[in-house]
Amino acid sequence: RSNPYQSDLLRDGVRRYLQLPTDQTVLILHAKVAQKSYGNEKRFFCPPPCVYLSGPGWKIKQEQIKARDLGEAGFQVCGYMGLDSMGSSLMETQKLSFEEQPDAKGFGCAKALYISDADKRKHFRLVLKLFFSNGQEIGTFHSKLIKVISKPSQKKQSLKNTDLCISSGSKVSLFNRLRSQTVSTRYLSVEGGAFIASARQWAAFTLHLANERCARSEFPLREGYIRYGSVVQLVCTATGITLPPLIIRKVTKQYAMLDVDEPISQLHKCAFQFQGSDRMYLCLSTEKVIQFQASPCPKEANRELLNDGSCWTIIGTEMVEYTFSESLPCVCEPVSPVPLITTLQLTGGGDVAMLEVQGEYFHAHLKVWFGDVEAETMYRSPKSLVCVVPDVSAFGSDWRWLRYPITVPLLLIRDDGLIYSSSFTFTYTPEQSFIPGQQVLSDVPQDSDKLLDSIHQEFTRTNFHFFMQS
Repeated sequence: RSNPYQSDLLRDGVRRYLQLPTDQTVLILHAKVAQKSYGNEKRFFCPPPCVYLSGPGWKIKQEQIKARDLGEAGFQVCGYMGLDSMGSSLMETQKLSFEEQPDAKGFGCAKALYISDADKRKHFRLVLKLFFSNGQEIGTFHSKLIKVISKPSQKKQSLKNTDLCISSGSKVSLFNRLRSQTVSTRYLSVEGGAFIASARQWAAFTLHLANERCARSEFPLREGYIRYGSVVQLVCTATGITLPPLIIRKVTKQYAMLDVDEPISQLHKCAFQFQGSDRMYLCLSTEKVIQFQASPCPKEANRELLNDGSCWTIIGTEMVEYTFSESLPCVCEPVSPVPLITTLQLTGGGDVAMLEVQGEYFHAHLKVWFGDVEAETMYRSPKSLVCVVPDVSAFGSDWRWLRYPITVPLLLIRDDGLIYSSSFTFTYTPEQSFIPGQQVLSDVPQDSDKLLDSIHQEFTRTNFHFFMQS
């Protein structure tokens, strides 16, 4: 920076932010696939794309606007969502009105979006434009890629074509339609620490494949694609609340098929039998989630008769989160594009360590910061930034005599002072030679595997390591 005074002001602002973060987060939750509409029909996306606004920065920004506009109602957040092929006209998009939830998050839902057969693309993104109600633009945010399908696949899925298969550890949504009526659609969700069937909001669940031969208390997780007949566990991504181990069954004409073991596909009908139970299945009754006992079929031992409430449709989901902070007073432009960091690559060590930051939506007006220390940053592409790792002395001259590592958050900061936080941190590890008369204990537990040992030794050798916080 050419102006040392401005540089000092910015660093002071970053220090205040690190002590008391005032982030604003935009979370977009949507399905991985969308069924195409044909002719005059409108197959609205199910589950509908949802937007959540969280973080203390929203309240602060709204109070600033409220004070500036002399109390007029210009500080409410509103939005428009559409497909990325649409023009800039807001008439082609759906308006979102955000309502405050009990957890203080703002919630909006786009219930009337669809893709017609005139759109020949195989993939698209959703575009969200956010404004304050006084007309001030907040920014533009994109979903992840959504795959277009004509209808749910009826043929047996092959693991040679895994595009529509659902893998262990992926996120899914479950919904139920009584008598196939769209007005009766209810989504498996969590509210007040309990599972419910909601007509308004849906939750994303991580679907884990488990080892069925182990006791429930152990429940080790496995990798691979989910097949019918597998023991699985559903974990709510927002609350961490879990259901007991379940056996996932294929549903055909309201019958649970007990002898099917093919891979599960997007928008398949399925049922969830409680492991070890006497034909008890996960079921909804109005807004409650209950257990339903299926009826055996005397003539066909491989089938069990279910009720409507026990038949669920499964679909993969995606989530993308944008976080920024307008805590510095010089920010006046829209916050987008909001950069997303996906991976870090460290090269070199000692005095010539370089860090490549990989992700999306990068531009030339971004700088990488290690805590409150700005790094010399070079823009490579919208997916890559490269920076020089600051010398550890920038964090204090006495650091090298400490006996423990120092970890700093990794930030991206725009030229005007807009702060983009991330879930990544960077750790400086002291070398043994810098600690007089002290023995340095390894950070790696003795029972860790050889791969972790080798990674730790390599990063210790270069005097750096980094990791992503869970």
